[in-house]
Amino acid sequence: QPEKTAAPAAAPEAQPPTTTTTTVPVPEPATSEPEPQPEQKVEEQTIAETSTAPAAAPAPTVPPEEPEEEPKEEPKEESEEEKKEEEKPAQPEYLAKNPALSQFFDRLPTILSSTGYSEMWGVALKDSSDIPTVNVLIKFLRANEGNVKLAEEQLTKALQWRKEMNPVALADGRYSAERFGGLGYVTKYPEASGKEVIVTWNIYGSVKSVDATFGDVDEFIKWRVALMELAIKDLKLSEATAVIDYDGEDPYQMLQVHDYLNVSFLRLNPTIKAATKKTIEVFSTAYPELLREKFFVNVPAIMGWMFAAMKVFLSKNTTRKFHPISNGANLAREFPSLKDKFPKTYGGNGPTLQEESFTVNLDKVEPTPEPAAETPAAPAATESQPAAEAPKEEATVEEPVKADTAVTAEE
Repeated sequence: QPEKTAAPAAAPEAQPPTTTTTTVPVPEPATSEPEPQPEQKVEEQTIAETSTAPAAAPAPTVPPEEPEEEPKEEPKEESEEEKKEEEKPAQPEYLAKNPALSQFFDRLPTILSSTGYSEMWGVALKDSSDIPTVNVLIKFLRANEGNVKLAEEQLTKALQWRKEMNPVALADGRYSAERFGGLGYVTKYPEASGKEVIVTWNIYGSVKSVDATFGDVDEFIKWRVALMELAIKDLKLSEATAVIDYDGEDPYQMLQVHDYLNVSFLRLNPTIKAATKKTIEVFSTAYPELLREKFFVNVPAIMGWMFAAMKVFLSKNTTRKFHPISNGANLAREFPSLKDKFPKTYGGNGPTLQEESFTVNLDKVEPTPEPAAETPAAPAATESQPAAEAPKEEATVEEPVKADTAVTAEE
């Protein structure tokens, strides 16, 4: 039987021989059927293996596809956000290049709200799209060497000061000719390029009375501010059409000249010292980056204390613009292109300041009647006053060095 069973196993497809025997085919198919079953099982296993194998193959491919799709969706979301940002108004180039300026503008609404005032040098402060506003903020930022916090503090103080003082109105005010006549001028000199150079002049040698001019510090500051505001008007900051190059030249600046020719009263007189320090404090806070250069001409050696005081209140960038000149006739050498415009007393070929300049409104009516009414008794009084003041000045002449060293030591 094993041989018979082996024969049909080798050829299961030959069915005719099984028809010849009637008794044997019954067990034979029984034996033949279980034998192909293992083959079927093998085939089924192979099929199952083949079926499981491809099933296992896609299984690892499915998980990586899902995480690959998820990160693809995330960048799509980010790109959509970026698109939204791009849809917003594009940031101006001067803000993109200067993050500090951008941060300063972010703080501007809070500054304007806290001060309740928005005017600076004739410019109504608005937003970063307004070029005059941009230039104002650049000046405050440059004055503080890019420190946004310090620039914000200074702008806040300057706005508060302007709100209280109303310098725009001071520029149109009237002042005593007896106190301030001949002390301040503003000139405009055209250059070959067509640009105008604005110069403010302070002629302290024309002071008639120390007490009258400097005694009332508040009144002196008002007059000094009025003169400055007149010069600022000619800078035309509110009409600016180009943004100042933060690291380049600032076209919205003026020159300033202080002339101390024949000045004998600046010997650490307490009145002069108080007025000078107050002026420096106000101008360093309220008028940053408006001076291109400042010249102190005909300066006596005793004036060293004033330069020491300036270094305390002003930044290094500002003090670098200061130039003491012992001989005022050499001033025009600093500006060869303007030599024909500068007054002759300062080494130029132009007319005098009185002929070429303009100044604040001076009221000559009020001061004149007062001395006229006191003319009978005034001669003796006025003659005795200078005589009394003269020895005081002589007495102070002997103490300048001691006082100067004390001041510099304190500062």
